[in-house]
Amino acid sequence: MNKQQPTLLITGGAGFIGANFATYYLEQYPERQLIVLDKLTYAGTTEHLQEVMHLPNFLFVQGDVADTHVVHQLFQDYQITGIIHFAAESHVDRSIQDATSFVTTNVLGTHVLLHAAKTDWERKGTLKDNRFHHISTDEVYGSLDEDGMFSEETPYDPRNPYSASKAGANMLVRSFGYTYGMNIIISSCSNNYGPKQHQEKLIPTIIRHALHGERIPIYGDGQNIRDWIFVVDHCRALDQIYHHGKPMETYNVGGRNERTNIEMAEQICNLLDNKIPDHQKPEQLERFSELISFTRDRLGHDRRYAVDDRKIRRELGWEPNVSFQQGLQKTIDWYVDKWIPIQL
Repeated sequence: MNKQQPTLLITGGAGFIGANFATYYLEQYPERQLIVLDKLTYAGTTEHLQEVMHLPNFLFVQGDVADTHVVHQLFQDYQITGIIHFAAESHVDRSIQDATSFVTTNVLGTHVLLHAAKTDWERKGTLKDNRFHHISTDEVYGSLDEDGMFSEETPYDPRNPYSASKAGANMLVRSFGYTYGMNIIISSCSNNYGPKQHQEKLIPTIIRHALHGERIPIYGDGQNIRDWIFVVDHCRALDQIYHHGKPMETYNVGGRNERTNIEMAEQICNLLDNKIPDHQKPEQLERFSELISFTRDRLGHDRRYAVDDRKIRRELGWEPNVSFQQGLQKTIDWYVDKWIPIQL
């Protein structure tokens, strides 16, 4: 990698969305340089980056975004002219059990990155030109009833330690824009699904338990509602926001595919029924939906999320390309190909 060439830094780029974006970015811009910084916790692996690891304009660095020395060294060694900050602890259940790592990575880590970028870009006179794009979540807005949607102006109302840490990070990012004139931008997206997602998340959990013939756990009454977007469509949105969004703005990204958790489980089970031959199903199982069971509800479980994404559609001309049915089938195919060869 040429240390003198402009370079985009992606944090958390070995995780689910970050790795999909890194691959997408270098497919779209094969002449550009890209660095991925990732701590490689349980949710990140370089296997997610196998499509780009061999490229001469790609560099992977294992390190913690909250490690001041590591982050400042990257700015010293490379001409970082833009940042897309994915790195975050993101699993709500884990944040409820212990919020410490969420505050460290999501809040302190964001501050370390902001400070390093500000210091480097002020010295070079590029503070207003180089962009800091912070990846947030619709969970910072709280919970919705049956009607309504979150807009970019909806006040923050986080209900669990994870979403509270992301709301805090958002406010830090905005403060650096207002106070120092940094070229910051924030995007919040509804639930992503697709290849490379960690197995503890809802859709991979449903698929994994089904393939093992285990009970498929659904919290509470299964009526919690989420809006779903295929990860590559989110990557396309981030491309537009990073390159064409207005400084100091927030953009919501949605899929307009609201489903209850029980609807999601049933649809995945139906698709698995069509894909997996009877002789490969667990013994004495006719339909995978027989495995669905309800468990005690999660603490602080938000009832419904839905984002109003008219702003990005209107201002940046973005809209999803992948239908929910197509995206879900692609996701199931990827996990079945990954797990079926292994002894279940």
